Amino acid sequence: MAVRDFTLPDLGEGLTESELVAWKVAVGDTVQLNQIVAEVETAKALVELPAPYEGRVSRLYVEPGVTVAVGEPLLAFEVEVAGTPAQQEAPAPEAAVQDDPAPEPTLVGYGARPDSTNRPARRARPGLAPVGAPAAAAAPAPAAAPVGLAERPRATPPVRKLARERGIDLATVTGTGERGLITRQDLETASAPAQTQPAADGRELRIPIRGVRKATADAMVRSAFGAPQASVFLTVDVTPTTELVERLRARRDTAEARPGLLAVVAKALCIALRRTPELNARWDEPAQEIVQTASVHLGIAAATPRGLMVPVIRDADARSLVDLAGAIRSLAETARAGKTPPAELTGGTITITNVGVFGVDAGTPILTPGEAAILAVGAVRRQPWEHRGEIALRDVLTLVLTFDHRIADGEQASRFLADIGGILADPASVLTLV
Repeated sequence: MAVRDFTLPDLGEGLTESELVAWKVAVGDTVQLNQIVAEVETAKALVELPAPYEGRVSRLYVEPGVTVAVGEPLLAFEVEVAGTPAQQEAPAPEAAVQDDPAPEPTLVGYGARPDSTNRPARRARPGLAPVGAPAAAAAPAPAAAPVGLAERPRATPPVRKLARERGIDLATVTGTGERGLITRQDLETASAPAQTQPAADGRELRIPIRGVRKATADAMVRSAFGAPQASVFLTVDVTPTTELVERLRARRDTAEARPGLLAVVAKALCIALRRTPELNARWDEPAQEIVQTASVHLGIAAATPRGLMVPVIRDADARSLVDLAGAIRSLAETARAGKTPPAELTGGTITITNVGVFGVDAGTPILTPGEAAILAVGAVRRQPWEHRGEIALRDVLTLVLTFDHRIADGEQASRFLADIGGILADPASVLTLV
């Protein structure tokens, strides 16, 4: 038998660390290749990690809630290896285990090529006892420590980096993690001003910001202070569109897709972009250029228990209304379940956010970084409205378009929004635009 460490793999999209959300195995469990062993949260999504080996779990190095950097060990496996019986029975030295050049199996969804040699050296972490491992499995303590030599505070590399950035001496921090491991929350507590510490009477609650919520906060700050943003508003009678949606849902060939108002808005947006392509663009700061994109990669903002996510529908302009409806429903369900792959959360060219589902009439959305515009769709209200020279009850909603004023000016943004509103007010008019 030999011991093999499984380190946090590179999950792509520039992600350098992940938080362990939950273990799907325990010490002593026998697992198969590609069996899910853990669930981690990146800055973009929840990701399930499959086992890189077939064998028995011998160690869990971290506990849920701890942030782990790419390349740090997560758990260890006891695996069968070829060799003589004596070789199989003798435990491999720690250094030999970590430097074993044997190629790793190909995993589902990630992993370096088996012939790749570009693997960073891993540092041994003395004294780090595995989570849930028996006492005998822990590294033995030194027989005697030199007089006056203090034990190094135990913390993961990301926590040490954060401590350096905040000027916190880890020796002054009490770790609340497994066997005294210092966590990010410990640093937050240590660096918080005394007057803002949680009150003893429970009137104050501190919520750590991490994962998707942290990434969203960072993106919104970059967007708000990185681009001059302006908004235009339009209130429109969408009764013909709501009637169209009802008819589509009653038809056999479209009932299964259940196209709703949001799908029609998405289709109207794609059509309007043909006449105003300036809004399907991005600002290239280093080159000082506006880059227009031929295809529409449409982001749909989705509220999830883990925060705001914006999965992208690729080539939305090439899809039919029914296809868009199915794609919107599918990505929303996947996002709420936290299963959206990180690759599907990038590359958007324009975004729609549906604030109407929360009963809100209007709002001024902040741009998704790297995009020229975002459209907010308000709630549909049944209210008195001028119709054919008389007052009648009609379905009315408000649209709000926020745009990057470096890329487009008010004339282009207003024409684009008016095009969308015109299509929703008279869906039959699209026959003149396609």
